[in-house]
Amino acid sequence: MYSYSNPYQKQPREYWTAIKLFFSQKSALSNLILINIIVFLFINLVNLFLFLFSMDQAFVQTNGVSRLVFWLSLPADLSALILKPWTLISYMFVQEGLFHLAFNMMVLYVGGQIFINYLSSKMLVTTYILGGLSGALLYIISFNLFPTFSANVGNAIALGSSASVLAIFAASATRAPELKMQLFLFGQIKLKYIAIVLIVLDILNIQNGNAGGHIAHLGGALYGFSFAYYSKKGKNIGSFFENLNLERFITWFKKPKQKFKNVYSNPRPSKDEDYLRRKAEEQASIDEILEKIKKSGYESLSAKEKAQLFDASKRS
Repeated sequence: MYSYSNPYQKQPREYWTAIKLFFSQKSALSNLILINIIVFLFINLVNLFLFLFSMDQAFVQTNGVSRLVFWLSLPADLSALILKPWTLISYMFVQEGLFHLAFNMMVLYVGGQIFINYLSSKMLVTTYILGGLSGALLYIISFNLFPTFSANVGNAIALGSSASVLAIFAASATRAPELKMQLFLFGQIKLKYIAIVLIVLDILNIQNGNAGGHIAHLGGALYGFSFAYYSKKGKNIGSFFENLNLERFITWFKKPKQKFKNVYSNPRPSKDEDYLRRKAEEQASIDEILEKIKKSGYESLSAKEKAQLFDASKRS
């Protein structure tokens, strides 16, 4: 077992190098984060344009958000949802503000790295989508079931990637509950305790505002826990959606790998025992590199170690 070092505890130069390396991979995780950032920038640039030409007030809905955000956000009212079915997906890529975006992307990055280490990038994309859908389902059911929400169901909307992100983080905490993360001011905390705190905070804050958001978070966390729990037993509850190859929609702008003519005969596949032994050796080597980064920073790595870390991230 190794401790997961917080990637945000870097010097500015190391931090920028790590960002460039991360997005240059064009992996499922980096593309999910990039899509969220692009959608956020697009919405805000459109709103800025409307503001500069004094058109912003004409494009504001009665609930205080712009028509573009309203068009992409998930309504609680079933009659409105029928007219906007795409919002079941689009809402999970729309962020409310810069802090909302930054926090969600930070948790997605950390949780996603751990998730991929134990599962796969294909499962990551499926969990992001199904976690978001589970959050949407619980949100819609709650607002149409509980009397306390009846007065607001007509105007209520949900937006944000929090349900999807919490699904991934909950799945990571379920698969690796004893894994420790280095948190600023708190030291090393086990992943399971961080996940529990996030979930408890959502439960306690349902009655204190943004009830729909907190309920959606819980729906996402429930899916993430269920997915990881059954994956430990060799069952994949998201297999149907994985067969749809949702990952290709996230990595559509990734450059195709250049094909070379293979002049060698295909080697005989390794036995399962050999494969698992080789994977264990590779993981041990990666653990040593991560520990070195934790103690001395990214720049302390040799060129060979940086290449090894980069290759491992691409294989994930």
